Amino acid sequence: MYVTLRVGPFIQAEWNHGGLPYWLREVPNIIFRSNNEPFKKHMKKYVSAIIGRVKEANLFAPQGGPIILAQIENEYNHIQLAYDEEGPNYVQWAAKLAVSTDTGVPWIMCKQTDAPDPVINACNGRHCGDTFVGPNKPYKPSIWTENWTVQYRVFGDPPSQRSVEDIAFSIARFFSKNGALANYYMYHGGTNFGRTSSAFSTTRYYDEAPLDEFGLQREPKWSHLRDVHKALSLCKKALLTGQSTTTKVSQFNEIIVYEKRESDLCAAFITNNHTNMSTTSKFRGVDYYLPPRSISILPDCKTMVFNTQNIVSQHNKRNYKKSKAANDNLKWVMFSETIATTKQLPAKDKTPAELYSLLKDTTDYAWYTTSVELGPEDLPKKNEPASVLRIMSLGHSMLVFVNEEYIGSDHGSHEEKTFEFVKTVNFKVGVNQISILAATVGLPDSGAYMEHRYAGPKSITILGQNSGIIDLTRNAWGYEVGLQGEKNKIFTEEGSKKVQWKNVKGKGHALSWYKTTFKTPEGRDPVAIKMHSMGKGMIWINGLSIGRHWMSYLSPLGEPTQSDYHIPRAFLKEKDNLLVILEEEEKNPENIVIQRVNRDTICSIIKETDPPNVKSWANKGMKLTPVVDKLIPEAILKCPNYKTIVAVEFASYGDPLGVCGAFTLGKCNAPYTKQIVEQLCLGKEACTVPLEKSMLLKNGEDGCPGVVKELAIQVLCGTGATKQ
Repeated sequence: MYVTLRVGPFIQAEWNHGGLPYWLREVPNIIFRSNNEPFKKHMKKYVSAIIGRVKEANLFAPQGGPIILAQIENEYNHIQLAYDEEGPNYVQWAAKLAVSTDTGVPWIMCKQTDAPDPVINACNGRHCGDTFVGPNKPYKPSIWTENWTVQYRVFGDPPSQRSVEDIAFSIARFFSKNGALANYYMYHGGTNFGRTSSAFSTTRYYDEAPLDEFGLQREPKWSHLRDVHKALSLCKKALLTGQSTTTKVSQFNEIIVYEKRESDLCAAFITNNHTNMSTTSKFRGVDYYLPPRSISILPDCKTMVFNTQNIVSQHNKRNYKKSKAANDNLKWVMFSETIATTKQLPAKDKTPAELYSLLKDTTDYAWYTTSVELGPEDLPKKNEPASVLRIMSLGHSMLVFVNEEYIGSDHGSHEEKTFEFVKTVNFKVGVNQISILAATVGLPDSGAYMEHRYAGPKSITILGQNSGIIDLTRNAWGYEVGLQGEKNKIFTEEGSKKVQWKNVKGKGHALSWYKTTFKTPEGRDPVAIKMHSMGKGMIWINGLSIGRHWMSYLSPLGEPTQSDYHIPRAFLKEKDNLLVILEEEEKNPENIVIQRVNRDTICSIIKETDPPNVKSWANKGMKLTPVVDKLIPEAILKCPNYKTIVAVEFASYGDPLGVCGAFTLGKCNAPYTKQIVEQLCLGKEACTVPLEKSMLLKNGEDGCPGVVKELAIQVLCGTGATKQ
């Protein structure tokens, strides 16, 4: 695979601090990503070190390596104006630094319209074929560095999707308009293990990519994109050597042709840009039907081999199966953190310390403690409303305790980190201990002046007292970084022996650790842990953190943004595995489930009017040539991970309803369809079912003449015996 080396050092990528180390914030007089001498000093040192190591490994293309492009900085245009003249000055300096490294490959700057020569400005986005203004010089190629396959998610978000039809349209559009290179972001989803995610970003990352978080093919996104690139590959000679012409047929329809004079090389892209209406376009005497918002690709200017809106590849459904081995006789024990007070943490500063500076990115947590003495004359009378504790915070979240009793929690959001905690409290006569556990959920990863972002409690007041408002902001505060369990590493085998555990009996106290051991799940499928009964915290497997969990922050749909968390099999032992959970809220771990994950439910849905799969064609001797006996629509099914088809769960030729995983029969159905599919597919790793009336209508009777028929198939893949 070819590589674009994104040197950064700022990369964003929803990565903690955008990839910049925390210590950089504490360099005197530093201003990130600006024409600032302290920042440039460290950036130059870093870039030189990275390029030097890559050169030593002979990884650049002129050295025989896979790296064909290198990128400096990332989407700087977004914040450039915030730095006035020092923004453009920094761009010039960064470009000169990059070019001076003499890598032998071109350098790029994405979303940087003023990228200095010879650095190439590139596009990021969803529709660069239409939104990109193009290279800033005519001799630079048109490069798409990030085609976003979905929108990344933060805690509190509802589900996010981007249809594969839209992605296929965008990629065909880009190459039809002189695109030279396109890169997807992301093609493979993943997991933000440990504390690596940026502020409020979920532990699961780009799970809706063509390869999901677990590395499983998400269909039809995987196969439909494979097919559009196959269609583009059939056009490559015309694209590389032909001259392009564009014919505007109407407001929404156009035809782009690449043709080489005095040769048979010709490729055409017929576009319908209307989002709701289909159309028929006449091209060289032939009518071509186009669904709404679609492009038809004709590698020889005659044969339509692919339409971006018509999916003829397979679909699948992700399944979570409770592991019998892992969930057998789980026994949970717990350890609760000691609530810090001024007795353990006497005052160090007049006001609460800033949280980022206090933590230095070593942990998410810090205790803040103070105390206030109240007399009978201060407290509300018996029939009056209780006192109110109000805390204004710069983010990200907090737990609050009064006299070592948990009174509540609150948090900000990705868009608005600040929040106000307000809770009624029954204070006592005498000394009252106020303890705040403030927490971050990752460092920021975008925007100007990142080095000047702040978090943690800002002001603390007690309202509703007979004596008036009591401002505790300057009351003198103690603080401590980290939790006892973190310091003792009780998420490891050795560290877990340093504290006393007790059996779980219902809901535990706020800020508790839970421990159990489980057997490695059977089989080879990916593994996940379902945390639906928990609140907020972090998970460790055999001493390794699989990331933050947060189920209590609900999306507008009333559901957690993420409930299932990936456990890599590489983290697991042959037999017993240590599972430790830090839980901030009052929860019970006994409903947690260890699951196996698969995409063994695969489907195909094709119409009589669909074209043959694009793999039915190849270029032979400069001509587009069929490589199959019959050019007809086919249902193509292939099991993942070397499994075989063990059951045909649904098959209907007629007007079936529903989607993969939820098909139902329509008004008409060829009765022998399921039997035919079983004969062709059972016991095989892959099979093809041609959409042929003569085969599917055995007795020749058509239950719904005049209706464009569909063939819908759903099969189950596995490693066991077949079921009929």
